[in-house]
Amino acid sequence: MDARPHRSGGARTFCAHARLPFFFALLVGCDGAHERWRAPAASGAPSQERAVLVVESGGDLQAAIEAAAAGGAAGKVVRVRGGTYRPKQAGQALLWFNARHDGLTVEADGPVVLTAENPEIADRRDPSFPAVVNHVVYFGDGVGPTTVLRGFTITGANHFVTKAETPGPVQPELPLAKLGKALFFYSDGGGIKVFGRSFPTLERLVVRDNYASPCAGGLSIEHRGYKLGAVTVRDCVFANNRCQGTGAAADVLPGSAANFENCLFVGNVANLGVDPVSPEDPYNAEHGSGALTVFEHSRVRVERCTFTDNWNGVDDKGADNVYADCLFWRNVRRGGISRGSRYEFDILDADQVSNCRVGGGVADLRRTINPVRNLLGCADPDFDASFEPHARGFDGVGYRAFRATQ
Repeated sequence: MDARPHRSGGARTFCAHARLPFFFALLVGCDGAHERWRAPAASGAPSQERAVLVVESGGDLQAAIEAAAAGGAAGKVVRVRGGTYRPKQAGQALLWFNARHDGLTVEADGPVVLTAENPEIADRRDPSFPAVVNHVVYFGDGVGPTTVLRGFTITGANHFVTKAETPGPVQPELPLAKLGKALFFYSDGGGIKVFGRSFPTLERLVVRDNYASPCAGGLSIEHRGYKLGAVTVRDCVFANNRCQGTGAAADVLPGSAANFENCLFVGNVANLGVDPVSPEDPYNAEHGSGALTVFEHSRVRVERCTFTDNWNGVDDKGADNVYADCLFWRNVRRGGISRGSRYEFDILDADQVSNCRVGGGVADLRRTINPVRNLLGCADPDFDASFEPHARGFDGVGYRAFRATQ
């Protein structure tokens, strides 16, 4: 559905300033944002050696990343002060990256929430209320691994769908029929959408409480067969995301690739209703899909991740995918409509599953996992409040909360 008309949200404008030589320092105020172009430091954190633009609470994030990308984004940093940032008007994304932003780092400085919600401009009659954007964050064609999003909480998506190109467009038109905008481009990936030849680095994010239909409440990766790299997802938490179909937390669509390192998946629920893509022949109809869904012809590497208390753990129809040092425990949460039993792991090709601990439910739905190289039917891991295991035998296995000193 397209969005209904919305009244203006009173967006602030970001002041444009001429770029000065790199060794000058510029500090200017502009309705909640400051530019600080710093000279290289002799020593210190990498971000001190790069051009840094600071967005104060309430500033315009998209205007800030456009200003930072002017003249080339490589090596530049946008640092966002603590606060909650909402869409000022309805559109396809709150924050978007495409080729002109390649090489830009956007990082939170303190607790920062990026939300799809703005109840002041949302239509209360719409089931998507109070969301007013399709995706909280969009990564489009031409984004490489030096483009980094770090430290944010991403929330509030609720299957709002519009094809309107304002503000934006989030994705400039591409002269490639293979990258035409179809259903999944607009609808999947409530929290984060990755599309086309796009391989960003996502670090220390909390992606929570997002809903999308048909797929991927949290993160949708849609490379359309361009096997030029992989999305890196590191030290992230996916919690309480939901979807109508597959991949409640993350969906790796056919011909896509991702590396998940030290991530936590908890409380995510898929299969909330009839599959809108193929209602006569639903995907994984009997047992449903997992928090992470990996489609055929897709590649993933999943290392030191924990899946617990989800509607199923992982379903993977790819080949030769790697799961190492991961922990699966009691992925038996209710909520979906599939009538079959819940499971920890549903994987066709399990040759690269190693040193995983799996227990608490149906550990290995297809009986493909090597029980010598993995521990099936493991004991209770004794999670703490951060879902770190404290029982014996779990050293080096599963998620560990990120700590700044590590």
